[in-house]
Amino acid sequence: MHQETGAPIRVLICDADRISSQLMASALRRSRSVFEQIELAASCEEARFLAQKCSPHVVLVSSELNGDGTTGFRLLQYLRESHPDARLIMLLRAGEPESVVQAFRGGVRGIIYRSDSFRALVKCIRSVHQGQIWASTRDMEYLLAELTRVNTPRINRSGGLALLTQRELEVTRLVAEGMKNRDIADALQVTEHTVCNYLYRMFDKLGVSSRVELILYALSREPLPSASNGSNHVDAATRAGRPQIEEIRPRIQTRAV
Repeated sequence: MHQETGAPIRVLICDADRISSQLMASALRRSRSVFEQIELAASCEEARFLAQKCSPHVVLVSSELNGDGTTGFRLLQYLRESHPDARLIMLLRAGEPESVVQAFRGGVRGIIYRSDSFRALVKCIRSVHQGQIWASTRDMEYLLAELTRVNTPRINRSGGLALLTQRELEVTRLVAEGMKNRDIADALQVTEHTVCNYLYRMFDKLGVSSRVELILYALSREPLPSASNGSNHVDAATRAGRPQIEEIRPRIQTRAV
């Protein structure tokens, strides 16, 4: 069950630069998108309080929160654990490979830069809210290079996606569509706990550590099961126990740099 385009969006902006955050908030309010609530936090402590208070749909976190290069990444970890339904975006000053990879490992679904336009910011937030991944072509290259570097020995031994069962491949496809665990559970008619177990096993088999890494790994390696015409997202061949593999591209918004 994806969130509808144009649905009201609650946004939390976490940036130590108050002038910058106020300018971003003004740009969001002037846009055609419907932003139900925009909160501003200038510190990690304030961000935690506001996240608990307003339950934001999207949280934009500066890597320079509290004036250093680590607090923003620690906040990502907290938000990922305490507010799993919130979609996370990292605000970076420069596109260094280490920062991009660390941000996606921290659970973000989008990267935006201070040099980007306010129009790009609005589109980024709207896209991430709709379940898509927002990244530049260069960001994707950093991520794919890191996945290849880290996982090459394991891939050669394991055979990649060939290790996954048909049901695990279907879970991978639904994750790539931006669906949350409870939505995947509804689509497959299983419990949310069962979906979590699928993900843990898949992460272990493929040597990845997050949903974003799973999507990028699948995108860079092999095709995924196609969507079905049925309401439960499982095609007839899968229900009959026969493999049915067709190409599907995860919903990733790439942009030139």
